[in-house]
Amino acid sequence: MWWIKGATLVDPASGVKAQRDVLVQGENILAVSEHFSEQEVGALANGEKLETVNGEGKYLFPGLIDVHTHLREPGQEDKEDIASGAAAAVHGGFTTILAMANTTPPLDNRALVEFVLSQEQRAGLARVYPFGTVTKGMKGEELVEMLDLAEGGAIGFSDDGRNIQNSERFRLALEYAKLTGLPIVSHSEDVNLAQGGIMHQGEHAARLGLKGIPASAEAVMVARDLLLAAETGGNLHLAHISSKESVALIRAAKARGVKVSAEVNPHHLIFCDEDLTLTSTSLKVNPPLRSAADREALLEGLNDGTIDLIATDHAPHTWEEKARPLAEAPFGITGLETALAAVWQHLVVPGRLSIERLVQAWSTAPAQRFNLLGGSVKPGMPADLVLFDPNWRERIESETLYSKAQNTPFLGQELQGFPIWVWVGGNAVLQERRVVAR
Repeated sequence: MWWIKGATLVDPASGVKAQRDVLVQGENILAVSEHFSEQEVGALANGEKLETVNGEGKYLFPGLIDVHTHLREPGQEDKEDIASGAAAAVHGGFTTILAMANTTPPLDNRALVEFVLSQEQRAGLARVYPFGTVTKGMKGEELVEMLDLAEGGAIGFSDDGRNIQNSERFRLALEYAKLTGLPIVSHSEDVNLAQGGIMHQGEHAARLGLKGIPASAEAVMVARDLLLAAETGGNLHLAHISSKESVALIRAAKARGVKVSAEVNPHHLIFCDEDLTLTSTSLKVNPPLRSAADREALLEGLNDGTIDLIATDHAPHTWEEKARPLAEAPFGITGLETALAAVWQHLVVPGRLSIERLVQAWSTAPAQRFNLLGGSVKPGMPADLVLFDPNWRERIESETLYSKAQNTPFLGQELQGFPIWVWVGGNAVLQERRVVAR
């Protein structure tokens, strides 16, 4: 039994931001109160071993949920595997992560979906839910057996990393997925507009002499996806939105009653294209870092609810891959271990994002959107919890990362604000910044 004392509980689902004591018994939250006495806790424990954690000066959140991670297993375990990704997740404050299906081979059949779930159990850290692909082999042609994948445990369907260019195929996917009740997650990108691009198309790309990816490469497909979602009544989620045009399209679609949700990545909220240099391969991402005006539109969209969720798009690569020249290095940035601290330091501390909106967009809303347990700190709910210390400072070093990958722009930098305790199903899997298996 755990007694978390005196932390400031931030629970948007309950409308609470106040000092609270929380009791955890077994896998669930037992009780929440402004204050428990020793006698009250002793009676509830009824002889059970009691462990106390002092939460004074710290925040207690419902466990964070990252709906967009790449764990690379099966097939590319040199970059990341489910165990290392799950360890990185809890080190960063995430109790649940959703794994994308673009592995090698891709998760286009029930056996591979079940394999990921079995590896999650073996790791015994964060909860891991896999997506299945939309099309077989992620070739954009034949649809997968969605009902079978859903029965095997798929949380939704996505060909993330490759956009389905054929609009009729995408329309059929939205129709078919309705039978499962699960969402289609779209990587909205027109490959004809984006092909060969390295970074955002703009003045900075021209100065560096690099081929750009225009914002229209995303916005054209966002418009298509929204139109098809409206036509079919399909369940659509838009991944890694990066441009002001896309934000405007989503805002207008929601005003018309289109059933859609959208996510934004921390790196698109913190950096812009002018931060990219010819040697900063850790900032080479897809969609690319866009203009400062796009960044402002994304933050506005997150604050007004046009964008529903924050998601890391954790995309690990080997050091050798990211050490290549910028044009040859793969797209992708790691985020599980640094995203919370980075958003805290760059957005929450300056007052650009409230702590309540952070928790809502990274816990409450993801739980509701993907029909997951969690997202709130209420009696009877799973005890997935994060004790966050806003004053904890830490230098990001390769030796202290649990991820196999080091492609983070924060390497060598000091960040402030980290989770120090994390519970998953009542088990303390992070204790004083040290990962401990369930």
